[in-house]
Amino acid sequence: MSLFLYNLFLILYATGIQIASLFNPKAKLWINGRENIFDEIKSKIKNQNPIAIGSKIIWMHCASLGEFEQGRPVIENIRKIFPDYKIVLTFFSPSGYEIRKNYTGADMVLYLPMDGRRNAKKFIDSINPCLVIWVKYEYWYYYLTELKNRNIPVLLVSGIFREGQPFFKWYGAIWKKMLGSFSHLFVQTKTAADLLQQAGIHENVSISGDTRFDRVTDIAAAFEPLSQQLINFCAGSKVLVAGSTWEEDEAELIHYVKAHPEIKFIIAPHEVDKENLQNVKKEFHGSMLYSQIMSGQLQMDYTAHILIIDNIGMLARLYYYADVTYVGGGFGESGIHNVLEAAVYGKPVIFGPEYEKAAEAEGLIETGGAFSINNALELEAILNKLFENDNHLQESGIAAKNYVYANRGATKKIIKYIQEKRLLIN
Repeated sequence: MSLFLYNLFLILYATGIQIASLFNPKAKLWINGRENIFDEIKSKIKNQNPIAIGSKIIWMHCASLGEFEQGRPVIENIRKIFPDYKIVLTFFSPSGYEIRKNYTGADMVLYLPMDGRRNAKKFIDSINPCLVIWVKYEYWYYYLTELKNRNIPVLLVSGIFREGQPFFKWYGAIWKKMLGSFSHLFVQTKTAADLLQQAGIHENVSISGDTRFDRVTDIAAAFEPLSQQLINFCAGSKVLVAGSTWEEDEAELIHYVKAHPEIKFIIAPHEVDKENLQNVKKEFHGSMLYSQIMSGQLQMDYTAHILIIDNIGMLARLYYYADVTYVGGGFGESGIHNVLEAAVYGKPVIFGPEYEKAAEAEGLIETGGAFSINNALELEAILNKLFENDNHLQESGIAAKNYVYANRGATKKIIKYIQEKRLLIN
């Protein structure tokens, strides 16, 4: 019965995406990216990125961009240690694929075809992997069971589990079967490992931590300055950088931004389409668009105090210039975005109330490096305390940085397992 419902879900999902593609640009990208996908794979193998027959293939799958950043330290370490292997990277979401489709660390970057018995067999036949790495979550029944049937090792890295997930419910048989398809599950927390043990999965589970700690510390170590215009904009003022913001986050920020012209505010919305940027610019009167300044369309006004970043790719370095950071997503069901990108630079982090899916957010709060707010009044109180008390600001920043650096090492544990189990042989 559960497999019937899963198949029904696949049909409804595909139908819903088709309908949404008529008016939603992301859904349209999802559809267009999968058209003739197997012809594209064949073409890339033959022409664009030749992967010779018999090559040793590692396949890493990521739901979207955030999961790619988690998997990236693992795949880049594998590339260094096992240079003879070819790497195929797949995404389910357009927001991951469209940004990383030219990622040079992989030999092929593809959309993952929709799950299904036929698609799973055909795709696995096409790339013929010897090792598969699944990042954090997104479980596809036919892909995972087909890999298990072929005795192809599959690793889950940076896995995170919560009590309310279907794996741990009476109706979760099909989900437990998917977990049983993994050769080994590397999870972020002891809580996740305990839940798996309660579900009867314990022999192939390791608490490795989150590979994002390794990723953000690598980024910080290789830091390169942003534009001189941005540096000059920040000079001599307290700075708040708000990253990956949604409309709900911006609503909480508006009053404080208007009331404090002496503070510089740099806002990087999660969605950078034209319509959303126009809305953000209306909300924050007198703001400037970064792209217009860099293209010469607009002269930087250093007396202004609001700068909107209208591109993707700067955020991980942008937090460096902040005194205090705000990370968006915490007022939506999906939860907050990556708080570690800000914390690694020793910056206090503020976010909304929806953070229970992020163990790192809880850890930062416990150490004093982060603060959760429920409304604009709480935000104002925390910001006033941080901006008006340099000792508190410094202590919170140090706590945030120490927490990040203390939790590095997940990538080494995963690589060590791969080597000890001889999953890849040089």
